[in-house]
Amino acid sequence: MIPDLEGHFRRQTRPQRAELTQVAIAAAADGIPTIGPLLGNLLALLAQFGGARRVLDLGAGNGYSTLYLADGMAGEGEIVALESDPRRAVAARQNLAGCGVKTNVLIGAAQEVLPGLVAPFDLILLDIDKADYLYALEHCARLLRPGGLLVADNTGFADAEPFNAALVADPRFRSVNLLCLLPGHSPEQDGVALAVRL
Repeated sequence: MIPDLEGHFRRQTRPQRAELTQVAIAAAADGIPTIGPLLGNLLALLAQFGGARRVLDLGAGNGYSTLYLADGMAGEGEIVALESDPRRAVAARQNLAGCGVKTNVLIGAAQEVLPGLVAPFDLILLDIDKADYLYALEHCARLLRPGGLLVADNTGFADAEPFNAALVADPRFRSVNLLCLLPGHSPEQDGVALAVRL
């Protein structure tokens, strides 16, 4: 094995664009936990690999994660982003204005907004209050097209435990839940679940 394996993999993280760094700094100043550049680049990679054209970002904050998703979409398609805090939603709209992808930032709690969303989506990022993950799972199953991908962040949080149990037992998904080292993520050791809609 490589000596200092954790240090080695910390050094493998690609530097992020200055624009993304500024959005991350603003998020930290506002108390918004961010996904960090490693998970951000994974989201961009997954969006690109899957040819995602319609993406749902549940828990947009100030738009940091949404910008990474847009990077993977190469200026094509649409991102619908949900943020419960109106002030942060305004910041997300401003940060996403020049991202090259059509964006629609919705304001409201998941219970208010999810029932009104219309399928299909190619990719969904789930990053809202962890206690709402189990509720959101039913809507994610409804909204994802067959072969679409669900990415759930923060599955290491205690409030995500009911979601984790439901996802692994759900016959509508083929899933894996990974314990990850995520430099720049809040927190840096956390779970990330990937699930394909069958």
